[in-house]
Order: sequence, then structure tokens, then C-alpha cells
Amino acid sequence: MLSQARWSEPDAAYDGAEAIENAIRKSLQPDPVLTVSEWADRYRILSTKLAAEAGPYRTDRTPFLREVMDALSPTHPARRVVFMKGAQVGATEAGNNWLGYIVHWSPAPVMGVWPTVDTAKKVSQQRIGPLIEDSPELAKLIAPAKQKDSGNTVLAKSFPGGILVMTGANSAVGLRSMPARYAFCDEIDAYPGDVDGEGDPIALVANRTTTFGRTAKMFLVSTPTVHGESRIEREFEMSDQRRYFVPCPHCEERQWLQFERLRWERGQPETVHYVCEHCGALIEERHKATMLLEGIWQPTAEPKDPGTIGFHISALYSPLGWMSWEDIAREWEAAQGDVSKLKTFKNTRLGETWFEQGEQVDWERIYERRESWKPGTLPSGVTLLIGAVDVQASPARVELHVWGFGEGLESWAIDRRVEYGQADDPKTWEMVEQALEDTWTHASGAELKLDLLAVDTGDQTTAVYSWISKQDQSRVYAVKGKRGYEINAPVAAPTNIPFGTRKRAIRLRSVTGDVFKAELYRFLALSRPTDEEIAENGFPHGYVHVPDFMDADWCKQLTAEKRIRRSTGRYEWKKEHERNEALDCRVYARAALWTMGVAAWKPTRWATLRENRDLDREPELAPTKRATPTSLPNRALMRPVARASDPYL
Repeated sequence: MLSQARWSEPDAAYDGAEAIENAIRKSLQPDPVLTVSEWADRYRILSTKLAAEAGPYRTDRTPFLREVMDALSPTHPARRVVFMKGAQVGATEAGNNWLGYIVHWSPAPVMGVWPTVDTAKKVSQQRIGPLIEDSPELAKLIAPAKQKDSGNTVLAKSFPGGILVMTGANSAVGLRSMPARYAFCDEIDAYPGDVDGEGDPIALVANRTTTFGRTAKMFLVSTPTVHGESRIEREFEMSDQRRYFVPCPHCEERQWLQFERLRWERGQPETVHYVCEHCGALIEERHKATMLLEGIWQPTAEPKDPGTIGFHISALYSPLGWMSWEDIAREWEAAQGDVSKLKTFKNTRLGETWFEQGEQVDWERIYERRESWKPGTLPSGVTLLIGAVDVQASPARVELHVWGFGEGLESWAIDRRVEYGQADDPKTWEMVEQALEDTWTHASGAELKLDLLAVDTGDQTTAVYSWISKQDQSRVYAVKGKRGYEINAPVAAPTNIPFGTRKRAIRLRSVTGDVFKAELYRFLALSRPTDEEIAENGFPHGYVHVPDFMDADWCKQLTAEKRIRRSTGRYEWKKEHERNEALDCRVYARAALWTMGVAAWKPTRWATLRENRDLDREPELAPTKRATPTSLPNRALMRPVARASDPYL
């Protein structure tokens, strides 16, 4: 037996050396080219815990996702992939397939971003966990969370060559946690406008990918919300706007499916069918499976960013057995007469933005509902004071408008001042400088100063820059209006523009006026509640209060534009009144407020700010002098002392 063992030792050693040599040879060979959809078909297993159709993933079930996923492959030149979609089309699983592909096939640092940290935790537990556990190739690479030093936590999954970090768009700390080659940003229309005063969350994520240059890639996914405010709509408009064209089973001409061509007998959704736009034949839903398999994506616009490609699809493309055309017709009928249901249908079923009513507001309505309070004073709800300056050339003048804002974006028109003179004359700006020092008396007896002042630099730019360069730019903002399709955020991150002999930079913020105009018109369209409703619930979110010392011309200026649709299909704002300074100043004031991130403030933060400013005191109990708060630096007033009970502070 011993001799037999001795004779076998060389053979064992030879076999071991051969195995090592084969492993080295294999490691030196380049990986075969594999797209994300091919990876999913080969390796992805859908969990029995969540998937209605558990088992091996099949791209042919949702063939319109093949090109979306393959655009996420490292070999595809796109750096930004945008997916604006309805519900029930499999977008979430497409994103999960990409994450699985990265872990297994293209290891690198990757960031997953959801609207909140809590949402990220739920997605990790309910989606990412099963993705790893039920796909054997991924389970080999990421150790179980219970194993000591596994590198597997709820919000971080380590694997050879990379790490997946998951966070919420409401966490500036999470968004700047690490450089990332890849970023999956899901439901971006639910992201906050500003994160802890550091800017737009998508811009923060994009900054994390710059280290990887042309190899970086972002996947932006969402159902849209309100037109003019929707992030995914703005991103989609920057792309080549691809639609999924499917052939008619009768004439074989291609078309992309539109809700307007879905027809049925009123009250009988079961009679639904689709009308071909070419031959007029009726297409039954049973034809959908073949149509989807033979569909192709086609661009419908020239991209404004050559590195961005965009896809749009509605629930009309939902595979057989998921959401049917009958379901869609039934939901449409059920939504009639209910604006909130119609909005949900438009967003989640059609994957389209909702156009708010009140995109043109009658100035008479605003004039007739004006309220009374003394000029120079602030109603009790005002918590923040924001000013805006518009510079005009003919006649040469500077206009200052002051707005008060409170919880729920309720707002009050507070003041309007005009100084005639050239913008390059220092005397013209004395009125604005005085306003920066002035105080307004609150109903509580407190005295408030301007928190922020936004100054339009679009006219007489050099003269305006000259004045701003001498101001405290943490309080005085240089702004410039842009079209909604020109920038990817309501307010872009500041751009430093060298100015003057000392090269002191002007921090210029570009503002998407379309967004804030649409919001204002929606707020102006709100009806004034009854006194009983006000006593019980207060004013509705965003309600705009106008005092009786603002005249008819000011009301006309505030409602001077309406939104129209051009022949190109793009919506733009057109002036209906010669002057629109009140509207422009409101937009700039609201943009300045946006940079503070107030949309994400919880009631506790508003309460803390009001407490620090003594705004809830009865007037007779208010101190006669307010030296302590108003003598503090302005930023100290805006950012009260943090309390452990308030996660936003």
C-alpha cells in the first residue's frame, strides 16, 4: 500500500501543476463580451419571495427592456441612460439586472440612490438581498450578512473588485460617501430639490462619477410627475427621446403606442382595442406578444447632450398577464371627475407628466381677493424673507420685490421698491443696499431682515456684476434665467465667473424659470378657503397672499405670461402683458428659497426657526427691541441650532 502511495505522488503533483497552469492561462484570456441583457438571461434568477413569475429571468418577456439594459453595458458609448416610464413595465428589475451584472461581470464602485435612506434600506432588504441570494453566481461573490467580517450590511455590499453602496437622495453624507463608476438613480422625481443646502442630488451623484471619466455611467429612472417640475422629463428632453415602435399585425407599419388610439365602448372596458394609425385596422391585445418581440427603439429628437440617450414607455406595452388594455381603460373611466386620480393615471400608467390647471391665471381674480395688512409689516405666518431684484434698461431702473415664506410654501407679497437710474451708477443701488439693512415688523413684534436677495444678471450684466462683487455672496445671489431644457435642475450649482481686477469670482446660479412659473400658477389657482376651513386647517399648501397695497398693474405683472405649445411640441412661456417684473422677481425669490432646501423641512425645523426668531409670541409679550436675533449673522438666523430630535437639522 505504501509503495502504491509513493508512486501516485508524482502524478498528483503533475495534476496540481497542470490545474494551476490552466487557471493562469484562463485568467489571461479576455472575458467574452456579454451585454447586461445576455447576463440576465444566463445568470439572473427571480426570487420566489417577490416575483410573480419566479425562476430564470427572460428578457423576451419584456423585449423592450433589452436595448435599455444593453445601453448600460460598459461597451455602449452612452454615459447617461434615462428611462421615463409608466408602471408595470419591469424597469426596477432592469436596474437590478444591471447591479447584478456589475457585481459579477464588471466589478467597480457602484452607488444606488433612492428617494430616502429609509427607502434604500427597504429596497436593499426586499430587492437587493433576494437578487444576491437567489442568483448563485452573485451569492458566491457576496458573503452572507450574518457571516463575520462579510462586508455585507444593509446599505453596503462588498464584492471582489468593488462595492455597492445604497443611500437616499435626502442624505448629503451618503451622496458624497465615495467615488463611483456607476450610479443607479431610481424614482428621481421623488428626490428632494436640495440636499442639506449642498445642491441638487443628481448633480451630487454625477460629481461622484467624474473620477472615472468616459467609463462612468448613470441610469436615471422614474415615473414622471408635474410638467415643468419633473426631473425625469427634463433629463428625457436632453436625450434623443427614443420610443418603442411596434408593427401593426395587419399592415406591418410601425408606430409607438399612444393612449389616444385605445378605443372602447363607454362603460364596457372589455371591448377595448387599439386603432392602427396607418391602416385604421383594429388591433387586439392578443397581438401584443408578437408586436413587442418585433419592436424597435427609434430616436425622435436630436439630443442636447450627445452622451445621453433616453427611453420612454407606457403601461400600454405591459406584457400579457401583467397590466392589460382592459385594466387601463377601466382605470381611466374610474378616474373621470377626480383630478388626483387622473394625475396618477397620467403619471403611472402613461408615463407622462401632468399639466396643472391654472397655467394661465386671470389677474382680476388675484386683484379681487387681495387682503389687508399694513405696509412694512409681516403677517403672522411669515417665517423667512426673500428679496429679488430685476434690472431694466428702458426706462433704466432697478426693481426690488420682497416675498415672505412660511411652512408649506405659503407666501406673502411684502414690498415693492423702484429706483430709476443706470445700473452702472452706484446711486441706483442705494435703495437695494438700504433694503438689505432694513427690518420689517412681524405680527409678533419681532423684526426680520432679508434672509437672501437674488439679483438678475441678464441685463446690463457687467454693471450688475460690479455691484454684486462688493456684496456678501452668501446672502446676495447672482442669478440668470434659463429655459427648462437648458439645465437639469430648478437651480443649477453656482458657476464661478472671475470678475474685476482682483479676479473676485461672481457665483452665478442659473434658474429654470419654467419650473417656478408653473408652480406659482398652480398656487395662484387655489381657491381661498372659508373662514371655518382656515380656522380648522389653515390655508392650503402654497397659497399666495397679495396685499391691497399692490395695485392692478402689479397683479397683471404677476400673471403676465401663459404657457403655450410650439409646433415643435415644446412648451414655452409667452408674455401676455408688456411688463412682467413682478413675475420674474417672484421666480428669482422662489429660486433663492429653493437653495435652502425648505421643501424637505419637517414641521419641527419650521418650529425651531420660528422659536429662534420669537415669531409665535403674542404681540404684547414680544420684546420692544430684537437686538439678539437680528444682530446675528444672517446665516445664523437661517440655520437654527440643531436638535437631535430633528433629522433635518
